[in-house]
Amino acid sequence: MTGETAEHAHGRLRASLTLAAVLLGFLTLPMLMTGTTVALPRIGNDLHASGAALQWVVVGYFLAAASTMLVAGSLGDIVGRRRMFVCGAGIYTAGALASACAGDIVLLDVARTVSGVGAAGVMASGGAILGATFTGAARTRAFAAMGSTAGVGIATGPSLAGWLVDSLGWRATFGVFAGVGTLILLGAVVIVETRARHRPRVDVVGALVLVAGLVLLMFGANQASGLGWGSAPVLGSGAAGAALLGAFVLVERRRAQPVLDLTLFADRRFAAWCLASVFVAAGPAGVMVFLPTYLQGVNDLSPRTVGLIMLMQAGPVLVLPQITGRLVNWGVSARTLVVLSLTLIAAGNAWLTTLHPGVGAAGLLGPLATMGIGMGLAMGTTDGQAMNQVDADRLGMAAGVLNTVRTTGSTLVTTVFGTSLISLLRARVGDGGLAARIAAGDLSGPDRAWRAAQYTEAWQIALWAVAAACLVAAVAVGLLLGRRDPGEHGAAEVAEKDRAGVGVAPRSGRGTAGMR
Repeated sequence: MTGETAEHAHGRLRASLTLAAVLLGFLTLPMLMTGTTVALPRIGNDLHASGAALQWVVVGYFLAAASTMLVAGSLGDIVGRRRMFVCGAGIYTAGALASACAGDIVLLDVARTVSGVGAAGVMASGGAILGATFTGAARTRAFAAMGSTAGVGIATGPSLAGWLVDSLGWRATFGVFAGVGTLILLGAVVIVETRARHRPRVDVVGALVLVAGLVLLMFGANQASGLGWGSAPVLGSGAAGAALLGAFVLVERRRAQPVLDLTLFADRRFAAWCLASVFVAAGPAGVMVFLPTYLQGVNDLSPRTVGLIMLMQAGPVLVLPQITGRLVNWGVSARTLVVLSLTLIAAGNAWLTTLHPGVGAAGLLGPLATMGIGMGLAMGTTDGQAMNQVDADRLGMAAGVLNTVRTTGSTLVTTVFGTSLISLLRARVGDGGLAARIAAGDLSGPDRAWRAAQYTEAWQIALWAVAAACLVAAVAVGLLLGRRDPGEHGAAEVAEKDRAGVGVAPRSGRGTAGMR
């Protein structure tokens, strides 16, 4: 074997191991996001929690990830993407371990928030690492694998967590994920360090304003379940959060080296793919997070059984991202795929309004599978298409933007969906405390059937609202991308050129890593 051939083979091996390490993170972190939802009734019962405090077990994780994702991506460009990946994995692991040991709901909420911060570091830097390691059609395949893996984690999280919660308890479930976090840390050894060629200073002011704005906005929405949407604390928190986000935009426009380069959104295609990624994640979010609680509370199903039902979304997500990645490389319109994806997610939410007490797996198969197909069509496609619009020096920022808007969107929808369920229930049952208990899956009492009916009606209203929003998003994305996206066909051309090589970026300590 010649020196050049050996170096080429070494580059392929290292790139493959890098992909495996990143994919492990993108499998387990989303899995813990959705898997925790199955454990909520048990956690609420053990820690005597309901309402906003119990919802924060899920929302806090999402919020922490969303509010720090962009900062993590930009920091990765500066200090090194591998270093940020390792830091994120370490924080995530510590938070998961603390969650397993939490003695009350406040400590659990804090630990989950810490885990979310770590997840942001892994996911933002992981996407940038793939963008720096692979080029051309290989990059499209890598991002398709990333989307497929994240989809598997999201879809199978409730099933795995349901089995673990039934078999070992919710504390041991967090312990298992802490163990997987340790494996992610070990896998980072093979990753080559990369960073932007020009290392800007950290935009501390912009980062703080962004995080504060998102926290206040989400906190207000979360507290609305107990205080009401018109209460002074909720309105004040929401207004302050919106004002800070507006100030963030003004601050970033004046920064020479912003944490968020707003010129990224000047490219309407990049903006369109960001919008698509928001609704692909947010559209199914309410169902993923709260349907397990409904099925356990109304139908008296076990966590394991509910987890198996939620697998109905998993089948399409397991296979479709890889198929759509290849279709795009062969010249199939990514615009058509993503518009179809959003339309199917809207249809799945609308179809699920047939939800009723006693509904079985057969009645849930259609709507859940439809949403799963919609998710699978877009996962992997949105990231790859968006990253094709930016240069190498902004890969970390672009990955941070994508993950930030996606996670922020799903967090906001999750928070508003859960809060709306409680608000709608309170309007029906006349008692905020009772409404929170029903939404937490506690329907015990002599009028159980009536409570289940009120819970179901609240679900139906929320589902129609999400379906309408996804349909509007499908139209908007289609218009922004136009009739033809030149980048879609460029992928097919690159694929043809790459057949003689591996599509791995040239090795460098700054912008890229690996072998061409």
